[in-house]
Amino acid sequence: MPRSRRAPRRGPGSARAGSTASEEEEASSEVLSHCSSASEGTSPAEEAAGSEAADEAGQEEEAEDRLKEHMDNLLDKSAKARQVALQSLRLAFSSKTLYDFLLERRLTLTDSLEKCLKKGKGEEQALAGTVLTLLCLQMGSGPEGEEAFRSLKPLFVSVLTDSTASPSARQSDLISCLSCLEGIFSPPSAGGGGSTPTQHGPLHCSALQSWSLLLTICPPSHIKSILDNCWQKLPLLLSSSSVTLRILAGEAIALLFELAQDMELPLGFWQEDLCHQDTEFLCTQLKVLATESNKYRAKTDRRKQHSIFRDILRFIESGEYQEETVRFGLECMYLDSWARQRTYQAFKEVLGSGICYQLQNSELIREIFGLGPPLVLDAAALKASKVSRFEKHLYNSAAFKARTKARSRVRDKRADVL
Repeated sequence: MPRSRRAPRRGPGSARAGSTASEEEEASSEVLSHCSSASEGTSPAEEAAGSEAADEAGQEEEAEDRLKEHMDNLLDKSAKARQVALQSLRLAFSSKTLYDFLLERRLTLTDSLEKCLKKGKGEEQALAGTVLTLLCLQMGSGPEGEEAFRSLKPLFVSVLTDSTASPSARQSDLISCLSCLEGIFSPPSAGGGGSTPTQHGPLHCSALQSWSLLLTICPPSHIKSILDNCWQKLPLLLSSSSVTLRILAGEAIALLFELAQDMELPLGFWQEDLCHQDTEFLCTQLKVLATESNKYRAKTDRRKQHSIFRDILRFIESGEYQEETVRFGLECMYLDSWARQRTYQAFKEVLGSGICYQLQNSELIREIFGLGPPLVLDAAALKASKVSRFEKHLYNSAAFKARTKARSRVRDKRADVL
């Protein structure tokens, strides 16, 4: 018969071990019950706030890690990898405020971007120039931004004046003196009846845009010099084959008229050497551009040209400017002059979709446009400013019903026919 197994005998040590285990279990249960009671004392709102803060901190840390990775990739051997990194940095710099993050890394980042600008080709150089411009904007108007600009200016000018560099790279780096830019967009035989430039159209357009932008901050003495010597180059560009260049030339002419009026210069002071001899002839040319109906031009180009040149002609003839309103967040800004319009368009071209965010948060841009310090809004104010989807649905439903009733009354056979 098989022997029955005896239960193992427990010695004194085993008893002590069992009692110790039970004591540990009791202590553990006490800790758990204490944590449970503590958590019960925390309100759901506090728990949600703590969770949101932790999520935001985690997202911010993750975003900074990605930025560091992009900055490291600027030194990658692959040109494609460097371009991807530059595109990511351009998007981040235009859509966020990163002053604190960039402050201690700006020198390293500047060195990496300079290498991309010096050794890269075409698109890489253009992207590097754009990111360097955004870096200066991020640093603001303080000593850091001034230092970044002064250190980068010689490099920008060398790329701009290098005729062997790619047109896209030269187009991106238009940060230079007025005389350098004039040499880019001016016709080959200005004043001698020469033809307008046709090569590298976007480059000439960017040069003229940058030249006009610099005019908005020029001292009056230099404006007088331009009105005396460089003004006659602009009307020649009105006959360019590029609709964009024609429009930019017209806007530059309107800007010069505006600056001359602001300085209260007599018309004869700067119209004596005008290549069109008088303002009347210039207005005649502007009228042609405002009503041109040549079939060989695209319909969208004609429509855009007509609209802008009507505004230019109205301003030159009567001094009236077509004011434009730019809305961002809870604020709005009025573009009530050609100088203000040119400045806004310059930032819009660099920042792209990030322009609204920067208008709300960038101290430098708000200072330039006279918007004051950024608004500080609490969560309640932000929530009150937003319309919920349900409210939008109710509004749309009510509008649809009202529109349907109005149309039904018109369609009703019993309605009076006038």
